[in-house]
Amino acid sequence: TKFADEWLAPHPGTDGALAQAMGHVILTEHYAQRRTPQFAEYAARFTDLPHLVVLDEHDDGSGSGAAYVPGKFLTAADLPDGVGRPGDDDAGSANARFKTVVLDADGTPRVPHGSLGHRYGEADAGRWNLDLGDIDPLLSVADPHGVFFRNPTAAQTGDGTGTGAYETVAVALPRFDLDPAPGDDAGAHLGGAGVVVRGVPARRLGGRLVTTVLDLLLAQYGVNRPELALPGEWPAGYDDDATPATPAWQERFTGVPAAAAERIGREFAQNALDSGGRSMIIMGAGTNHWFHSDTIYRAMLALTTLTGCQGVNGGGWAHYVGQEKCRPVTGWAQYAGGLDWSRPPRQMIGTAFWYLATDQWRYDGLPADALASPLAQGQFSGRTTADTLVESAQRGWMPSYPTFDRNPLDLVDEARAAGKEPAQHVVDELKAGTLRFACEDPDDPVNFPRVVTVWRANILGSSGKGNEYFLRHLLGTDAAVNAAESGPERRPRSMTWRDEAPRGKLDLLVTLDFRMTSTTLFSDVVLPAATWYEKHDLSSTDMHPFVHSFNPAIDPPWQTRTDFDIFHTLAGKVSELAVTHLGVREDLVAAPLAHDTPDEMAVPHGALTDAGQPVTERDLVPGVTMPKLVVVERDYPAFAARMAALGPLTEKAGMVTKGVQFSPAPEVADLGRRNGLVPDGPAAGRPRLDRDTHACEMILALSGTTNGRLAVQGFEHVEQRTGTRLADLALDEQGKRVTFPDVQSRPTPVITSPEWSGSEHGGRRYSAFVVNVERLKPWHTLTGRQHFYLDHDWMIELGEHLPVFRPPLDMHRLFGDSPVVGDTSPSGYPGASGHAEVAVRYLTPHNKWSIHSEYQDNLFMLSLSRGGPGIWMSPADAAKIGVADNEWIEAYNRNGVVVARAIVSHRMPEGTVYMFHATDRTIDVPLAETSGLRGGIHNSLTRILLKPTHLAGGYAQLSYAFNYLGPTGNQRDEMTVIRRRSQEVRYS
Repeated sequence: TKFADEWLAPHPGTDGALAQAMGHVILTEHYAQRRTPQFAEYAARFTDLPHLVVLDEHDDGSGSGAAYVPGKFLTAADLPDGVGRPGDDDAGSANARFKTVVLDADGTPRVPHGSLGHRYGEADAGRWNLDLGDIDPLLSVADPHGVFFRNPTAAQTGDGTGTGAYETVAVALPRFDLDPAPGDDAGAHLGGAGVVVRGVPARRLGGRLVTTVLDLLLAQYGVNRPELALPGEWPAGYDDDATPATPAWQERFTGVPAAAAERIGREFAQNALDSGGRSMIIMGAGTNHWFHSDTIYRAMLALTTLTGCQGVNGGGWAHYVGQEKCRPVTGWAQYAGGLDWSRPPRQMIGTAFWYLATDQWRYDGLPADALASPLAQGQFSGRTTADTLVESAQRGWMPSYPTFDRNPLDLVDEARAAGKEPAQHVVDELKAGTLRFACEDPDDPVNFPRVVTVWRANILGSSGKGNEYFLRHLLGTDAAVNAAESGPERRPRSMTWRDEAPRGKLDLLVTLDFRMTSTTLFSDVVLPAATWYEKHDLSSTDMHPFVHSFNPAIDPPWQTRTDFDIFHTLAGKVSELAVTHLGVREDLVAAPLAHDTPDEMAVPHGALTDAGQPVTERDLVPGVTMPKLVVVERDYPAFAARMAALGPLTEKAGMVTKGVQFSPAPEVADLGRRNGLVPDGPAAGRPRLDRDTHACEMILALSGTTNGRLAVQGFEHVEQRTGTRLADLALDEQGKRVTFPDVQSRPTPVITSPEWSGSEHGGRRYSAFVVNVERLKPWHTLTGRQHFYLDHDWMIELGEHLPVFRPPLDMHRLFGDSPVVGDTSPSGYPGASGHAEVAVRYLTPHNKWSIHSEYQDNLFMLSLSRGGPGIWMSPADAAKIGVADNEWIEAYNRNGVVVARAIVSHRMPEGTVYMFHATDRTIDVPLAETSGLRGGIHNSLTRILLKPTHLAGGYAQLSYAFNYLGPTGNQRDEMTVIRRRSQEVRYS
C-alpha cells in the first residue's frame, strides 16, 4: 500500500464483493453494452463462457409457478441423433458425457475439441486441443452472430433442433448477502441467504432448455440487457445498492466507495486492452485463509479471465501463499514418495488429518446445510461438515489415512486366506458392516496416530490451527480449550460418538530441528538437525525461475546431523528390527481418485444418485465409487537398502507428472555411472543414493525442468494427445543437463517443460498458462478451458456453481459461544469479571519480524518486535477496555487463551486485531489469568473448519492431486474477546 497509486481498503473478508463489483463494470461495458473483440475472442477460445448449461425446472413452493435453476453442462451424450455436423462428436462417441457443447454461429450445437472427453482413449488422440476449427461460437444464445463473425451473412435458422430462435426465462440464483435483521448493527458486514431471480435467453435443444455460461454469468452479476426484455430483478445502474453485484452494492460490505470500485474496474479492463492483457492481481494468504477463500479467489480470477490476461506475461494472477511446489517436481516426487520402489504412496490432506486426530470435529458441529444454498436439493440436510469429510473419504474423493479400522497388512492376509482378491474382500466387509473407514470413528484407539515425526516444520508453533486441541487430545497435556463439545443435535451422524474423548493419542512425538521451538518443547525426542549452511540440498519454488543449492560452510556441529543422515540412520534401525517383527508383507493402499488420470471421469456430471447413503447401501466399485485398492509388497528388512538406492520402477513403469509420461532409462543408467552402483544386498546393481549429493543428482536428472531430453520427450508425449506443436519449446535445450555442481556454482535457470504451464523459452520469464494460450493446449478441466461455472453436485448444493460473494462466517449465529464484533458486554470467562472487554475479529497475518516462526528469537528481531507476543489493535478498541500501548492484555475465545502486549496503532481498523504469525511460546509468555496456564500462541485462538466444496472430487478438475486440491487451513473468520489484565505478570 505504501507505494500504490490507489489503496482500496475493504473490510476484512469482503474482497470478493469488491471483485464482483469490478466484474459487474467489466461485463456491462465489454460484454453487454458492446462486445469488445479482444475480450470476446479470448473468452470464446480459452474459457467456458460459450458452453451450454441445462436449465432445470425448480418449484420454490410459493405457488408462483416453476422457475429455472442452472444445472449441468450439456454434453455430447445429451445431443439428439442427427444434430451437429458430419464428423462431430455425438452421443455414441467415446467419453461423450465429458464432451461439452457450444452453439455455432447458425445455432447448430457443436462439440469443440479439447474437453476432458478428448483427453483419454485412442479414438480422440490428436483432438485434445483448443483449435475451434470451423466453429464460430455464440457467447450468448441471443447473439446475432458468432464471436469471430467469419460469415456475417449466416442466418441463425438451424434445422429445428439448433434453431436460432430463443426465449427468455427467469432463473433463480442464490445470494448470501442479505441484510441482517433491523437494528443488528453488529452484523453490518455479514449476510443472510436468499434468492434473486433474473432472466436469461435460452433455447430448446433435444427437449432441454439451455443457455450459455456467459448468459448465466451476466445474470449472476446483475448485468441487464434491456434490448432482450429479460424478466427478473435488475439494478437500475451502478448506484443501485439493493441488489448484487453493483459498485454501490459492494460499498455496503467493503466500505470501498462505489465510485472507486467502478473506476478501478474500468481502468483494469482498459489497461488490459491497451497492454495486450497485462493487468495482474497478486493474492495470497490474505484471501486464502478465509473460510470462503475459494469464492474470493474465483471472483478475483474472473477479472483477469474476462479481460484476457491469463496466460500473458505481465498479466493474470500471481499466487503468493504457502503452497509452493518445487520446480524439478518429477524427480522430487520419485524420491519423496518412494515411487522408484513401490506405488502408490500414501499422501494425506493435512488439514483433515489434524481435524480428526486432534478431535476438533467433536467441538465443531457446523451444520453443512447452514452453508447450503436456499435452492439446494437437501444433500446436506441433517449433516455436519464432518459428515462431508467422511463421505469424501468413502468415495475416494480425498485420501484418508489410516483408511480402515483394520491393519491393511492384515486385510490382505485375510483375503489370501479366504481365497479372494483383497479388493473384493474389502468391498464385502464394507457391505457387511464388519469393516469401517477409520474416519468414521477417529476416537477408536485402533485408529489413533501413534507416532508423529515432525521435520522442517513447527506444527505446534506455526501452522497447526487449533493449537490447544492439539495439546489436549493429541498430546494429552495441559490445554486451555474453553469450548464445550457438541451436543447430540450437532453431532455427525456418520461418525461414532464416544462419551469420553481421548486425551493423549500419541505414543511418541519426534522432532528434527535446529532450534528450540514450541513443537520441540512438547516433543518426546528432539533430534538436533543441521541448518542450510551445514548440509547439501536443493531449493526451488514454482514462483521463481531458478534452482539453488544449499552448501555446507561448516560440518554439522556437536551432536547435530543432517536430516538426510538422520533418516537413513532411522531406516537402518527399522530394517534391523523388521527382520523378526515384520518381514515381507503385502499392504493394501487405498488411493484417491486422481486428477490427470481417467479417474476424473468416475462421477459423470459430478452427479450423485446415492448422496448421504451409508456405505453398506451403496454400489461399491473400487476406483469408481470408492478409493482404488492397490496391493503393494513391503520388504521391511530391505527398507534401508532401498532408501539408499534408486529402484527399478523408475525406468520400468516410467514417471508421470500431471498426466505427462516420461521414460528415463538413459538417465537411470547415467546416474549409475555418476553415483556408482550398489555392490550387493537387496538393491544390488541399482544406482546409489546413499549420499545427499546423490539424491540431489537424482532429482535434477529425472525432471524435465532440469533435463532437456526429458522436457522434449514429455512435450512429444503431449503432442500425441493435442496434435499441436509443443516440443520446440524445449528443443533448443534438449542437450542441457543441470547437475548439482551446476547449481552449486550459480543459481541455474530451469528449462521449459510440460510439468508446468508457463514458458521460459527464448529467455522469457515464467508466467502461468502461457503454453495453453499460445499453443492451444487445454487446461486440465472439464471443458479444457478456464471455468466460471462448476457443476459438481456439491458446488451447486452450496450455491457456488458461479462466482458469488459470501461474507465472513457469522460465527455467533453458527456457534453460540462466539462473540459478535464490537460487543462489550461481559463474556463470563474466568478472570474477566469487573473488567472491560471488547469482541474483535482476530487475524494472524505473516510476521514482519520473522520468517514464519524462524528468526523471531534473534536479538535484532526481538528488539524490533518488542521481544515477545503482541496484539495490534486500534485506538478505539484500546479505549473501550482502557488499555495503553505496551500494556499486557489477554485474548480468549472458545479455542484458547493468549497473553500478549497491546500494540496500539492508528493503522489498525476498529473491530479488527492482528497477532502476527508466528511468535513461539518460548520467550516472554506469562501465565494467563483466564486459564492459569502459560499464555498460548497465535493459533491458541484458532481452530480448523472444513468447507464441503474443498472436499468434492472424482470429477474433472475437482479431483485430488497432492498439493493441488483439498481443505484449507482457514482461520480468519475467528472472533476473540480482549481485556486489559493485571500488569503484574508471573511466569510460574
